[in-house]
Amino acid sequence: MALAEVPYEASADAAAPTPTPTTRRANILDPGFDLTLRPMRYPVFYEMYRDAIKNTWTVDEIDFSDDLVDLDRKLLPAEKHLINRLVAFFATGDSIVSNNLVLNLYQHINAPEARMYLSRQLYEEALHVQFYLTLLDNYIPEMEEREAAFAAIHNIDSIAQKGEFCFKWMRSVNGLDELHTDADRKTFLLNLICFATCIEGLFFFAAFAYVYFLRSKGLLNGLAAGTNWVFRDESCHMNFAFEVINTVRSEQPELFDEELSSQIYAMLDEAIECEYRFAEDLLGQGVPGMSTADTRQYLQFVADQRLAQLGLDRAYNVRNPFGFMELQDVQELTNFFERTVAAYQTGVEGAVAFDEEF
Repeated sequence: MALAEVPYEASADAAAPTPTPTTRRANILDPGFDLTLRPMRYPVFYEMYRDAIKNTWTVDEIDFSDDLVDLDRKLLPAEKHLINRLVAFFATGDSIVSNNLVLNLYQHINAPEARMYLSRQLYEEALHVQFYLTLLDNYIPEMEEREAAFAAIHNIDSIAQKGEFCFKWMRSVNGLDELHTDADRKTFLLNLICFATCIEGLFFFAAFAYVYFLRSKGLLNGLAAGTNWVFRDESCHMNFAFEVINTVRSEQPELFDEELSSQIYAMLDEAIECEYRFAEDLLGQGVPGMSTADTRQYLQFVADQRLAQLGLDRAYNVRNPFGFMELQDVQELTNFFERTVAAYQTGVEGAVAFDEEF
């Protein structure tokens, strides 16, 4: 008789075994590696992962040929300085985000569906790094100058300061192998909030503004086209982070006390000052149509948007001084969430509202 056909005979004096229910973790920041996708605790993260898969593009689709003409013939010296500094920051910015994702976020966000999204985000960060690598290879033909750009975080003060701000918050969770106490979880939350609001949500969005300013003047269309796609990716990364934050808030509202709020406000103040010093460097040679005063106001406007997304009161209450940010409706951006985007290899459905995100 085959093994599968042997009937089970219970011992006469043995009680029937009582099924042990599957233990489910109570909170998303509980230590460990939950591997169970069914029943799914956080389907929103799985849907974000599925949406991200639809949001697929490649660097090979970007045409830099017009940009090279602009760099050679159209950009003013001050605009060239702006671009050189900007691409130097791009060379390391997404690599920093990738390292934090791998070293900190993946370790402590304990939901398999959320880790699926983080895996996809890591791919997108690598794609951004490839984009900026290709950008520098096209924009800076001189090898020595190119090497200096890649090492900007070590030799350009305004970029080094931004890097140190990022590394400070990465180091803040060093040694936290697991999040056992409320203090541990607050420390992790501040890291997550920093990367969502200050780095991806402020530093990168300031960089986008410089790109779209030049785009509004008809310059560097290849850079702007690639930035459109990076912008969408970064918006999705932020939305994911804010969803994790909201999940933690619903599970452990006691973590979101006045002390945490004060730390967030102080963090954003520091990020604005850091980014403003970078702006002074970029615009220091006098770029017509863009001032450091307007840039500071724009940074404050963006910071207020981030505070609102965190459920906190706005701190600056200023308007967006950059009207061109609301006019970038060039195919890839305007109806991003309202139609299939032909420019993507795989279309995306969803929506970007400039008045909310910027």
